Amino acid sequence: MAGSLNKVQLIGRLGADPEIKQMVNGKNVARLSIATSQSWKDKSSGERKEKTEWHRIVIFNEGLVNVVQQYLKKGANIYVEGQLSTRKWKDEKSGQDKYSTEIVLQGYNSSLTMLDSKNRSSVTEGNPKEKSALPNDEMSQDNSDLDDEIPF
Repeated sequence: MAGSLNKVQLIGRLGADPEIKQMVNGKNVARLSIATSQSWKDKSSGERKEKTEWHRIVIFNEGLVNVVQQYLKKGANIYVEGQLSTRKWKDEKSGQDKYSTEIVLQGYNSSLTMLDSKNRSSVTEGNPKEKSALPNDEMSQDNSDLDDEIPF
């Protein structure tokens, strides 16, 4: 369908250490669980309320899987960009169809940025050493990394 878009952007914390598994083709896949929260003040009671949503992230990109395996642990604050995907399978016990909706990171439209590490960095399919493009007042930039061959 022309004119459609399937893109998910999330900032959240890992609820558990990443799970790395090997697929049948020999490549690794990473599975993450990210919590996003929103809070508000209840109008009637004045009490502070919070709602947490859990999101399943599946990473097929080998470069991203390596970064996840080396640097991410439970509680890490990350930014991810990927696509929403729903898969179907049969429950072995009941024989019923089951569905799972996940954010999939694969291909050039995916990225992962570690937000709470000292050396914040962003990793995409095409450039695993790209610096984070997210604005952050605490982040000090090293201008020596800038490319002197900018054409303007």
